[in-house]
Amino acid sequence: MVNANLKLRFKPVSHSWVALHPQPKGVIQFIAGAFFGTFGPMLFYRYLLQSLFEQGYTIILLPFNFSFNHYVEAGFLMIEQYEILPELVRMASLAGYDYEAYLDDKNFSWIGHSLGCKYISLLEGFTALPDDHKNREKFIRNLLSHPSDKSQIESVIADIDILIEELKIKTVEVQNLICTYVGRKVTINSVFIKGQASILLAPDISDTASAIRPHFLANIIDQLGWGVKPTPEQTKKLIKDSQLFNIMGLVCFQSDDIATSTCQWFTNTLGKPPKKFLKTLEGGHLKPLGIQLGKYVVNLFDKTLIESVQERNRRFEYQVIQLLKELKQESPKKVLKVSESFIKALPNKKISQN
Repeated sequence: MVNANLKLRFKPVSHSWVALHPQPKGVIQFIAGAFFGTFGPMLFYRYLLQSLFEQGYTIILLPFNFSFNHYVEAGFLMIEQYEILPELVRMASLAGYDYEAYLDDKNFSWIGHSLGCKYISLLEGFTALPDDHKNREKFIRNLLSHPSDKSQIESVIADIDILIEELKIKTVEVQNLICTYVGRKVTINSVFIKGQASILLAPDISDTASAIRPHFLANIIDQLGWGVKPTPEQTKKLIKDSQLFNIMGLVCFQSDDIATSTCQWFTNTLGKPPKKFLKTLEGGHLKPLGIQLGKYVVNLFDKTLIESVQERNRRFEYQVIQLLKELKQESPKKVLKVSESFIKALPNKKISQN
């Protein structure tokens, strides 16, 4: 690791937590797993976050509420991103830190763990939504072609329409606010996730039964229309139909019995990512959690409870850092070429490219 003397200190910004790097080369937006992401991600993922921070990244911990309506939470996360952006520039300016990396949204990356990966997938999948209402409605109706509750379609369409309009307004506000801080115009091209690398750690695109026990109770909740939205099938359809996820890395774990089916779906059914961006590492589903104690790392809830810093880095952190570097080196032209072919196949649709 580099810059080992840097101290990871999080400060509350809006609803999130930010660790500002004095000379950032980029920003990592981290969305943790369900329980650990709600209750103290800066503690449970401490060693991973410290390692990424030492590599030169400002870290943003994005929270989410425990909810079965993941559409609403995904919308909240995207609005939250725009709330934080001008604060990064303002805080860095006041502290005498470099802020140039914050002025180009290609310097922003995403890392998620477990359920956090589903939110990243939703944000990227939504990038494929057409700009105009008519085609956007058609896209959503096709996505939710067989919902258990037909009123869900109208609700989702209305919510996404409101979100997109709010994001357009927010983008202009953020650009003007940053301009007052840096004294020059800046352009924000990103709506949802656009051209930003992402790494999914043990992704879990699960259903209501994964969160509620026993299963018969989860079935009742689903029948009442209160279950997970979107369902795993709808989420996977969104990912597949979007034709995006071209600068995504996937990390799976050999002893993971939670994310196995999702990892297999990405690699076998979706056919992404390519092998060079796929890593299968030692450990279980909770391997990303860890706290350093002197020369050792305590792997919370993993089979190997304690290991040296060197071993932990070799088996996990180094792999994630290298994967992020390789993703950022991926040619934008290659990504653009894939997206352009999708656009040509869908006339009259304006689609953001990733």
